[in-house]
Amino acid sequence: MSWLHDLFHKSPEIALFLSIAVGYYIGKIKFGKFQLGGVAGSLLVAVLVSQVGVQIDPGVKSVMFALFIYAVGYESGPDFFRSLGRQSIKEIILAIVLAATGLLTVVLLAKWFDLDKGLAAGVAAGALTQSAIIGTAGDAIAKLGLAADEVQRLQGNVAIGYAVTYVFGSFGAILVCVNLLPKFMGRSIKEDALRAETAEQAGVHVYGQGQEAAAPDLVGRIFQLPANTATSVRALESTPGVSITIERVKRDKQILEPSPDMLLQGGDIVLVVGRRPAVVTAAPRMGKELDGVEGMELTMLRRDVVITNAAYDKRSIGDIRADAAQDVRHGVYVSQISRQGKALPLASDTLVTLGDVVTVVGAEQDVKRIVEQVGHAIVPSAKTDFVYMGAGLVVGLLVGLLTARIGSIPLTLGSGGGALLSGLLFGWYRSRRQSFGEMPSGAVQILKDLGLAGFVVVVGISSGLQAVQTVKDQGVSLFVIGVVVTILPLVLTMLFGRYVLRYENTAIFAGALSGTRSANPAFGEILDKAENTVPTVPFAITYALANVFLTLLGPLVVALV
Repeated sequence: MSWLHDLFHKSPEIALFLSIAVGYYIGKIKFGKFQLGGVAGSLLVAVLVSQVGVQIDPGVKSVMFALFIYAVGYESGPDFFRSLGRQSIKEIILAIVLAATGLLTVVLLAKWFDLDKGLAAGVAAGALTQSAIIGTAGDAIAKLGLAADEVQRLQGNVAIGYAVTYVFGSFGAILVCVNLLPKFMGRSIKEDALRAETAEQAGVHVYGQGQEAAAPDLVGRIFQLPANTATSVRALESTPGVSITIERVKRDKQILEPSPDMLLQGGDIVLVVGRRPAVVTAAPRMGKELDGVEGMELTMLRRDVVITNAAYDKRSIGDIRADAAQDVRHGVYVSQISRQGKALPLASDTLVTLGDVVTVVGAEQDVKRIVEQVGHAIVPSAKTDFVYMGAGLVVGLLVGLLTARIGSIPLTLGSGGGALLSGLLFGWYRSRRQSFGEMPSGAVQILKDLGLAGFVVVVGISSGLQAVQTVKDQGVSLFVIGVVVTILPLVLTMLFGRYVLRYENTAIFAGALSGTRSANPAFGEILDKAENTVPTVPFAITYALANVFLTLLGPLVVALV
């Protein structure tokens, strides 16, 4: 193994990416219905790699986690702030229950197995994956008035208990939140995530990745007008109850651009565009439908437009449609209206406000005309606004440095909590002002995936060797105690959430449950299973509370053991 040790010593980044690659490969393997997942697989491989002997700068872990949690917050900011209020009471109670059951489990097991204050606090820190407990427990031990060597021994035991239990603390949370919870609820995370997203869209159907409607709402069809036709384009388009557009006319092999006053003749070939029900209704009067005609091809332009014209603020869709002149809305069809990332129903009584995004489809000249009237177009870009992203991370990390005190107990969000809060704020503000701060969904996804995978690998490499060695020295009892402290509070909280708080949606419940433990690897797996951001809002609420509640366990364990 010496050649591996030399290789990893010369290039520790090889150990990092090797753990990710092999871990994600293992994570894809199915054992019956059980699948480990890439994050848990990477963590296990990292522990194995750590036995060779490799050191990775701890700053890598901080950077990776900051990127992951900021991207999560950025993507979920609009949903988070819309969800705050009385409806968050379940998440608050859930976080309290996990902290209380975690404290009770640690204290009872410590007394049963005669653990000292240091080992008990270390088990709490590692098995509950709350590293801040190490600091608060260490400060509490220092204030016990013990001899200096005893204080040093107990504080060293905090680190030992943490090292032995931390790896399974991360892995066990994945097992409960990603594997056990869906079986307990009887529905998959993905299934309920899509259901919740559809409900949030106010009844607007949500298609999964790669899905599209078999019968699209907006269609174009080519007809040859009957021989007895004698009407104008305006008259044909203005048929009561039917909204269609004549986009192109072909007469005697000549392609004509239609105008409202243009007279149509029998035998003319016309390209009709409109919503499916309107085109189907108009079809009997249009004559023979043709499959394809040379020169009648038309490329439709789709644009997302931010409403900035105050004339449309707080008005219903029906009112705007009735008030708009025919020449203004001619040839333009609204396929979607969204507010802070959530689609609104295209009903006549739906009110639009400034900042809403309307998706319009039509011929290029028609779309350009409507954009100038309504607001400004959002031009899709594959580039990330690194000025906005960098500013968000700096603000978040600065917030994470702030510390408040309750008596002698320091409370802080830490870099992770600060980056999450900043991501939520910057993501929310971006949803309201979309002319800057671009971060394509692909960029957000790579930050989440690589950030989380890198974070858990560095944790596994840093803690794995010490954890395995300590198990050899201390026996397996400390490890088993850590397993119980990891699993039992989560299971009890899961039962409480299901039968007392009445959680019904698996994806929302999984996000909330992982947040009560600050279980970032588990949350990453939940997001991967959900394939959308539904679990993020409950996670963000319970995660913030867990950083406070679990940090307080340090001095409480020292006082009660």
